[in-house]
Amino acid sequence: MRLAELSERSGVSTATIKYYLREGLLPPGVQVNATTAEYDEEHLRRLRLVRAMIQVGRVPVATVREVLGHVDDDSLPRAIRLGAAVWALPQVPEPDEDDEFVQAAHREVTALLDRLGWQNAKRLTSLSPAYRSLVVGVAALRRLGYDFGIEMLTPYAELMYRTAVQDLDNMEAHSSQQEEQIEFAILGAILNEPVLQALHRLAQEEETTRRYGFE
Repeated sequence: MRLAELSERSGVSTATIKYYLREGLLPPGVQVNATTAEYDEEHLRRLRLVRAMIQVGRVPVATVREVLGHVDDDSLPRAIRLGAAVWALPQVPEPDEDDEFVQAAHREVTALLDRLGWQNAKRLTSLSPAYRSLVVGVAALRRLGYDFGIEMLTPYAELMYRTAVQDLDNMEAHSSQQEEQIEFAILGAILNEPVLQALHRLAQEEETTRRYGFE
């Protein structure tokens, strides 16, 4: 398809598509002549991914470029490509390692991983933004006087593990192609997490009113 058709099918203006091409967010089309290029379904899929990351996920253009660089790096094993791509998404601020609450949170989270038997997650603690995010959250709760330790965290972690299994089952059912699987996982990280958060809050509303009524 030509640029105009790509624009029409994607709902993205030609000026924006040209900007994405200049920024390296889209691969160049096949050059037909000096002024015309052709694009295919792969360009359309990638364009929709870019738009979702920027418009819905509010991911900066530079970060989108970094994430897509990991997606396209077929020299890496699938787990590394997937992890690197998701890790490149915006994260919470780094924990203050001198903070006593952060230090206590590190101990709690490490003990949690031991209890759960999540040895791979434990091996990646020095690299994983998810681990650091959990430490920051637990530290904040402890600072406010909430004893959100291993006993409180364990049932939530077990629920999240089942969610992760479902995520990967969905990803594998979506496509057998590694690149498409990783793109699907990135969209899941951006779009599925707000859905899960909304379901969590709806469940809280349901249980709260069931227990206490509307008075």
